[in-house]
Amino acid sequence: MATHWVAKDWGSPENWELVEYDVPAPAKGEITVRVRAAGMNPADRKHVAAPREGATLPVPIGYEISGEITAIGPDTIIGSGPAQIGDEVLAFRISGGYATEITIPADKAFSKPSTLTHAGAANLLLAGTTAAEMLSVTEAGPGETILLHGASGAVGVSVLQQAALHDIRVIGTASEGRFDVVRRFGGVPIEYGEGLADRARDAAGGEIAAALDAVGTEEAIDVSLELVADRTRIVTIAAAVRARAEGFRWIVGSAPESARFRDSIRSELVSLAGRGVLEVPIARAYPLTEALEATRLLADGHPGGKIALIP
Repeated sequence: MATHWVAKDWGSPENWELVEYDVPAPAKGEITVRVRAAGMNPADRKHVAAPREGATLPVPIGYEISGEITAIGPDTIIGSGPAQIGDEVLAFRISGGYATEITIPADKAFSKPSTLTHAGAANLLLAGTTAAEMLSVTEAGPGETILLHGASGAVGVSVLQQAALHDIRVIGTASEGRFDVVRRFGGVPIEYGEGLADRARDAAGGEIAAALDAVGTEEAIDVSLELVADRTRIVTIAAAVRARAEGFRWIVGSAPESARFRDSIRSELVSLAGRGVLEVPIARAYPLTEALEATRLLADGHPGGKIALIP
C-alpha cells in the first residue's frame, strides 16, 4: 500500500500526517507514478495554512514529483508525447506529490531528461515557470539591466539563468555570504539593507529597466518603486497587498493567465535542463518520512538551494 502526506487540519505542518492509502488505477488521460523524489516549495505549506476555496480536508501535500510510470490509462499520452510503463517522468501542478506512488493527469507529466537527477527534476518547474513568467510580464529584453530581489533563492537562481540566455543583465540582492551564488549564475550581487537603492544605481551604471521581487519585503518594494518609474515593469510574487495598493504586477500560479503561461513554457524549460543550460541546485534531500523536519528548513527561508523528499 502507498503512503502520502496530508493536512488533516488547516494551520501549521504539525497538522500533517503520513498515512496509507489506495492508489486509484489510472483512467483515460491518467498515469500512475512511483515517486522517486518530491520537490518542496513554500506553496506546499502556504496553501494549507488556512481554509481556501476548492480545497477539502484532508488535503494531499506537494505539487512536483519525479519518478517512473507504473501504469497508464487507456489511450493516454503524457505532456511530452507517447510513454510506456517504466519511463521516467517529472510532473508539475499536481496534488499530493509527497507520496510513494500517485495517479495524476497525464498531461502534467513530461519525460525526464537522463541528465537530471530525480531530486533536480522534481524541483525544476515551479521555480522555473515562476521565473519565466516574471521575465515575461516585465518584458525584460536583450541589453537591458534589471533588479532582482532575492537573487540567491530558488526562483532567483532560475531568473538569473534564464535572463543570461536572453542577454539580460541582472543586479541581484542577496546576503554577502550568498554573493558567490549570484555570480555563479551570471548576476551582479549587491547586499540588501540600508542604502540598497544607491548600491543598485551604482551597480547598474545606467537605467534599471525592470524590477523583479521574489522576497516581498517592504524594502524590496520601496526600492523597486524608487528605481523603476513604469509600474507595469515591476512584478512581485510575494507582496500582493502592496501590488494592489500601488498598481504594479503581482503574479500567482493559480491565476488563469499565469497558469496558461506556465503550462506553455514547461517543455522549453525541461529541454533547457536536459541540455544542462538550466541547473537546479539542491541543498538537501530528506527521507519522505522526515517531511516535517524538511519544512522547518524550508521555512527558515535560506536553505541554500532546493529541498527534495525521497521515498
